[in-house]
Amino acid sequence: MNSNNTKINAGVKEYIKSLTLLCVEDNQSTQDLYYSIFKNCVKKLFFAYDGEDGYNKYLNNNIDIIITDYFMPNLNGIDMIERIREFDNDIPIILVSEIEDINVISRALALNINNFIKKPIIADEVLKSIENSSKLLLANKYIFEQKNKQLQALSKKDQYHSYQENLAFLKELNILKNDFYYQMIDMGCISLIDFLYKPLDVLSGDSYSVRKINNETTFYLIVDGMGKGISASMSSMLMTSFINHILDKMLQACNFNLHKLIEASLDYIKPILLDEESLSVDFITMDCIKQDMKYAKFAMPSFLVQSNNKVIKIKSNNIPISKYIQDFNISSYDTSHTSKFLFYSDGVLENSIKGSKKLYAEFIEEDFFTSFTKEDMKNKLFNTINKQEDDITFIFLNKLNLKNSLINQKKFDSNLDTLDIANDWYSNIWSNLCNDAKLIYSASIVFTELFMNAFEHGSLGLSAQDKHKLLNEDTYFDALAQRQNGCNKKINVTLHKINYHISTYIITQIMDEGEGFDTNILNKIFRNKESFNGRGVYVSKQSSEGIYYNSIGNTVLFLHKIKLK
Repeated sequence: MNSNNTKINAGVKEYIKSLTLLCVEDNQSTQDLYYSIFKNCVKKLFFAYDGEDGYNKYLNNNIDIIITDYFMPNLNGIDMIERIREFDNDIPIILVSEIEDINVISRALALNINNFIKKPIIADEVLKSIENSSKLLLANKYIFEQKNKQLQALSKKDQYHSYQENLAFLKELNILKNDFYYQMIDMGCISLIDFLYKPLDVLSGDSYSVRKINNETTFYLIVDGMGKGISASMSSMLMTSFINHILDKMLQACNFNLHKLIEASLDYIKPILLDEESLSVDFITMDCIKQDMKYAKFAMPSFLVQSNNKVIKIKSNNIPISKYIQDFNISSYDTSHTSKFLFYSDGVLENSIKGSKKLYAEFIEEDFFTSFTKEDMKNKLFNTINKQEDDITFIFLNKLNLKNSLINQKKFDSNLDTLDIANDWYSNIWSNLCNDAKLIYSASIVFTELFMNAFEHGSLGLSAQDKHKLLNEDTYFDALAQRQNGCNKKINVTLHKINYHISTYIITQIMDEGEGFDTNILNKIFRNKESFNGRGVYVSKQSSEGIYYNSIGNTVLFLHKIKLK
């Protein structure tokens, strides 16, 4: 190496000493020449005797530069390079050849060969080619480092923006109010109420609220800011926040009035809206005793009602809310013969269908008709659309008819010995219902968790904080055994079976004789699945079609679906 006349930049020379070089050459004399040139020049030197050997050494070692002959047995140099370029287009490769065939040269150029060396080999030319390849690596390294610095800077900005976006989304969730979070409506009849709120971006143009007005009446709100971006999101959230504020004032004074609520909301939002801006809003109340629904729909898509096995569309009765709106209408609808309701924003309708130019608007009625739960509806939606293209919000309400659906029931004493008895009883029932081992296991998991909750929290009155403390002290079961002495409270379990289209739904209810609990804490439990308190409830929700507590928290209902063959 020292006898050559090539002068290499000191910085490049030092960098070459950190590189690993692979020489692919079948001629021993040429290999000896390479060794004499590179033995003190590079960090590590590998030799291969043909293209196949060279390819394998490349795969199994950390190679920085390759110098290869063209004509070799087993696999020639060009074919070896072609294999390498299938997944590595950056490693510098020097081709050595005495052939001047234009086709070979064309293939080499197409494979991004960095340098050509013509035989017979001259040491200075080889070193010059290695220097050029090293400069290329240095340049790529510099570009990578600069990009990495930029990415780190952007990452810090992204982390900050992500933090702000998370705060914004948490604020949105605080603005939305849901008095029925994983609860059933047990006013007059049992109704399962579920929600899907899936913004396309962190700042959503959609919002919703569901509020309990009194023991008979429920209020539903969906707001859709027309357009996209921060302005639509701000208008939607401002409107929702104000409506909930006025509603809270009305509930405190026990003077709820739908007309006054809408009137106050319009007076508030009109000065805030821009000239060309508008809102679509659903104001809906439902009286379970009078079986009457009142609604004011401001340019929202028709909500769906299932009545006597028919789907009915309820159209808007008002224009969009803008700063110029003057008046509005409130209409009524008899719900005595209805079984299901679907309220939704237009983002549900405007998604394109997989493999088609159609929109989901053409499928929503059939999917609603064949869906028994929100999970059914959600799965049908996302299995049909190509991808989510807008904010998606819907409220799914199913009035359960449990007459003539009872398949088993039993009352259990509140003691530790009963737990195994109850679990065996429940598992045996499921074994007679289906042969799906995974489904039976999931149902048993949910039953065990919720029956245990009924026993420890309902019958024995053990608070979540007390349970946590007892577990940490390793005195939990001793405390249960002590508390169960003299406890005469029963736990009643009922199972219902409902056939709906191509599925059978098993509905289990567990009712204890305790005082219940504040079901509003479920909101915090399901937002924070890592929280210790309520983790069993979270697991139960994940292992079922849905769980629902009654208003006082001493009855829980959960569903599982058996697909009919």
